[in-house]
Amino acid sequence: MGTFLFPSFCAFVVCLSCCFSSDSSSIHSSCKLGRQFHLNALHMPGDVILGGLFEVHFTSVFPELIFTSEPTKISCQGFDPSGFRHAMTMAFAIYEVNENPNLLPNLTLGYSLYDNCATLVIGFSAAMSLFNGQDEEFMPEENCSGRPPVLGIVGDSFSTFTIATSDVISLFRLPIVSYYATCLCLSDRKRFPSFFRTIPSDAFQVHAMLQILKRFGWTWVGLLVSDDDYGHYVAQSFQSELHYSIGGCLAYLETLPWGDNPVELRRIVGLMKKSTARVVIVFAHQIHMIQLMEEVVNQNVTGLQWMASEAWTSANVLQTPRFMPYLGGTLGIAIRRGEIPGLRDFLLRIRPHDKIDDENSMVKQFWEHTFQCRFAPPPVEWMEAGGALCSGEEDLQTVETTFLDVSNLRPEYNIYKAVYALVYALDQMLRCEPGRGPFSEHSCASLQQLEPWQLMHYLEKVNFTTSFGDEVSFDKNGDALPIYDVMNWVWLPGGKTEVQNVGVVKKTPMKAEELMINEDKIFWNFDTVPRSVCSESCPPGTRIVRRKGQPLCCFDCVPCSEGKITNQTDSIECLSCPEDFWSSKQNDHCVPKEIEFLSYDDPLGICLTTASLLGTFICSIVFAIFIYHRSTPVVRANNSELSYLILVSLKLCFLCSLLFIGQPQLWTCQLRHAVFGISFVLCVSCILVKTMVVLAVFRSSKPGGGSKLKWFGSVQQRGTVLALTCVQAVVCTVWIISASPTPHANTRYHNDKIIYECVVGSTIGFAVLLGYISLLAIISFLLAFLARNLPDNFNEAKFITFSMLIFCAVWVAFVPAYVNSPGKYADAVEVFAILASSFGLLVALFGPKCYIILLKPEKNTRKAIMGRDIKR
Repeated sequence: MGTFLFPSFCAFVVCLSCCFSSDSSSIHSSCKLGRQFHLNALHMPGDVILGGLFEVHFTSVFPELIFTSEPTKISCQGFDPSGFRHAMTMAFAIYEVNENPNLLPNLTLGYSLYDNCATLVIGFSAAMSLFNGQDEEFMPEENCSGRPPVLGIVGDSFSTFTIATSDVISLFRLPIVSYYATCLCLSDRKRFPSFFRTIPSDAFQVHAMLQILKRFGWTWVGLLVSDDDYGHYVAQSFQSELHYSIGGCLAYLETLPWGDNPVELRRIVGLMKKSTARVVIVFAHQIHMIQLMEEVVNQNVTGLQWMASEAWTSANVLQTPRFMPYLGGTLGIAIRRGEIPGLRDFLLRIRPHDKIDDENSMVKQFWEHTFQCRFAPPPVEWMEAGGALCSGEEDLQTVETTFLDVSNLRPEYNIYKAVYALVYALDQMLRCEPGRGPFSEHSCASLQQLEPWQLMHYLEKVNFTTSFGDEVSFDKNGDALPIYDVMNWVWLPGGKTEVQNVGVVKKTPMKAEELMINEDKIFWNFDTVPRSVCSESCPPGTRIVRRKGQPLCCFDCVPCSEGKITNQTDSIECLSCPEDFWSSKQNDHCVPKEIEFLSYDDPLGICLTTASLLGTFICSIVFAIFIYHRSTPVVRANNSELSYLILVSLKLCFLCSLLFIGQPQLWTCQLRHAVFGISFVLCVSCILVKTMVVLAVFRSSKPGGGSKLKWFGSVQQRGTVLALTCVQAVVCTVWIISASPTPHANTRYHNDKIIYECVVGSTIGFAVLLGYISLLAIISFLLAFLARNLPDNFNEAKFITFSMLIFCAVWVAFVPAYVNSPGKYADAVEVFAILASSFGLLVALFGPKCYIILLKPEKNTRKAIMGRDIKR
């Protein structure tokens, strides 16, 4: 339970100094109680006494502190039936223990229960009365010994009261087991070594809230806390845990003021209205929520999902038709509800004793409050107003009172567990076997000489299970295994309200936190489950980029750059794909890079392959035609052997282009340029020799030129062709040996592709190969150009000139196209150049001859070829 703002610790220090004084004029003089308080109390004698502190009244009227020995009468006001039920639950638990022969046999438990009247000074005074007793005079002996008036205290109900009490009583190691104090600070074992509690601390209350937030994906929330220890500790803990546990953050953190402060409340509600956070968590008291909700109604702030701390989860005062349109669907955590069999029957048996005095003042006040009567002698004002007298025999079953409502036992269940924890510890202590005890020299504690710290030793090790099935034990900080019920506010038709249990959140003995919740049972004040996020989660394929100056959970989602992926939501960084992989279109996984090369399945590869095979086929047809018509003048003119050799070389040129298609291998890379270079040199050298023969024949026809023809016989022609071709073969051999072309996976052109290509190895070798072919082609072109106007009717020099012109034009255009073509297109350009130049040579050199052979056979005669005027 949270703390209230009351007088500071200085106030009750003054009170303490007033309460106790000693007259120590001699060593045998007595200690006297300097000041006595008349406190509301309920006592039952016994061999061992347990103390209890409860809030039976809402407030008190405390007289001015006067330093006299006269008893101080404190007036408590606003009787709370629920608070009295808490006190009687402890009385019932002790009654049940006394009736159980298996617990504390031959020992009777008693109790001393006090009312703190929701006032710090009274609560502290009651705790001191339990610790020191209320004897007016004490005679000290040389050896002060014996057990304290009570062996343990159950209480208090407020964290602030418990802090003040424990600060003093813990010095003497007297166990205090609280059923309602939740402040995280009380887990400080150095400051509060004898403090225990059966209610979860605010730390677990925060964790329970975080578990619910995590379950529904609420990462953008507002937090409102009360201006006291309870609120301050919660705010500190919640802020530090929110981002660490669920990656969330606070849209705002506001402190609810005490008292009437409409201006501040108006500002806070205005902030809530403007905020984009749809979930509001409130760690405060009922009075704060009443004031806050009045302002919420005034400003008509709807669309909020409220989350309630245990301090107001079950507050009936908020469950009204005025507030429920706003608070409907509230989720909250509440103290674990338990079953205590026999409690209601015990409450029904309560009767005021014949002697009505301070020993029974709480029962007297309960009776008067319930039956609206007064015990004799009644106040004069009461009698004058016609008030009834109490007989003490009234029947509790004839009145409606919340005192008998045992359907929702929450604080009572914690009180019940606190009493049994002390009882089980005492029982274990009394069962100690001499010589096997836990203390010095294996001794056991004695009930007659009991020290409080000895009982605390057993309390730290207590472990039992209630009849409701909950395990009770304490950790090193004195906290019991925490457990909360998850509650939901349901707005029923007709304006009625029900607070239903929809789940439980607890910590197991293995320190794991578990949330079990029935989502189908939850009533929402919206059409669907509300969402409260500053930014939607970044899907796979994107990364988080924080917004400058905003909380951490406010961000933008930026797609990963090419080649990087994220396969999780809300990734901070994108991961690079391995070398042979690339990001998918969604950038959420890596896929193998597309492998690209000029393949036979590619449309471009199919076209080039078809053209290559077509050229080879045409060469074969032409070759067959020339073989078949080998005796005709057209075939025999200008050395038919060179014509055959040209056709064979052109066929090789067409076929060598196939080496450029398909996935590059080492052998294809090494052969493609070598075969290409040798085939074209063979072809061009044949053309060069043929051109030279044409010039030689023409010059030999002139006077004195016959001697020149002897240098161009068949042997010389073959030798020249062989020699020129061998030069290219040597260039290719040196190139392959020194810097062999090799296959290479190129990722330079396209990041998402692996382009398989052949690296030339030596650029110089490739340049020499092409340069040599170009040199021979230029020489052939020049010689043919010079012989273009020779007098023969069928002058082959004209066709050689034209073919070389095509050849040179193709390869001049090839160089820039090749350099600027990436990947497979470079191979395609080279294949196209090979095919274009090959077709150019084939058509230019053999097209006219085939035309004559096949279509104009009348011109295929020696006379026609050698004649001057074929048209005549």
